[in-house]
Amino acid sequence: MTAYLIRRIGQAVVVVVGVVVLTFIMIHLVPGSAARATLGTRATAERIAVFNATYGLDRPLAAQFWTYVQHAARGDFGTSYSLQQPVSTLIAQRLPKDALLLGLSTLLALLVALPMGIYQAVRRGRAADHVFTVVSFVLYSMPDFFFALVLVAVFSVQLHLLPPQAPQAESVGGILADPQALVLPVVTLTLVSVAGFSRYMRSSAISTLGEDYVQVARAKGMPERMVLIRHVLRNSLLPVITVLGLSAPSIVAGAVIAESVFNYPGMGLLFYQAATSKDYPIMLGSTLVVGVATVLGSLFADIAYSLLDPRIRHVDA
Repeated sequence: MTAYLIRRIGQAVVVVVGVVVLTFIMIHLVPGSAARATLGTRATAERIAVFNATYGLDRPLAAQFWTYVQHAARGDFGTSYSLQQPVSTLIAQRLPKDALLLGLSTLLALLVALPMGIYQAVRRGRAADHVFTVVSFVLYSMPDFFFALVLVAVFSVQLHLLPPQAPQAESVGGILADPQALVLPVVTLTLVSVAGFSRYMRSSAISTLGEDYVQVARAKGMPERMVLIRHVLRNSLLPVITVLGLSAPSIVAGAVIAESVFNYPGMGLLFYQAATSKDYPIMLGSTLVVGVATVLGSLFADIAYSLLDPRIRHVDA
């Protein structure tokens, strides 16, 4: 197990380094000037030169990258061009809000998708299975922003049941104090995630239901509910755990869109605003944090997979 963990952690470190390098290069190769985007189209050449010198943008790209790595290793991601605040402070303020939004939506998605997938597997080929399959495909194929706008149009504009804007509090406690405004962002991300998780759970449960140990448990007279909980659920979770770890990027991407639509004060909205204004420090810092979170999610999924199925360790050995 120790060798397995060391190998996985080493791979995670390599991936994070690759994310940092590629992100830094691609952001700086995007057409346009950060100085022009920050100072405006009427900025003089002298002001642009001062801006570039102040933030080191007039130095060679390799030198900029090395300076960024040195500072990032100390937790210093630079200062935002547009907000004039340390990026590390902005991330620390918004990351807990993202953890709340993504945590709630992912938990709700699993609570819905797991029993839904097992129910479809048990009733495979019947009317209920077809109905849930159609619903899953509709949710899966629907763009996140369109789905969010539909919810706003129905529940905010037409029915006047829920506010169209997410809570604007500065703290997690303040956001939780306004649960009504949190409903639409959470529901948007939940329903988008349910579609993918339920499809994988259905496929995995169908495979598990055909295993010999399930047939033996039924032959011994074990109640069907206990068979599904003790045998089918646990053994069907393995692929879902892997998908959960690997789906972190898509969940985060959905959060960017949902936060932009509902004006949720999280990392997604911060990144969107930084991308539109070419605020390199925020873009780099946000990408690094998301990249690390994604790699950690995949790492934890691998560890959980190996704990639930010890054969995985020996296969990778």
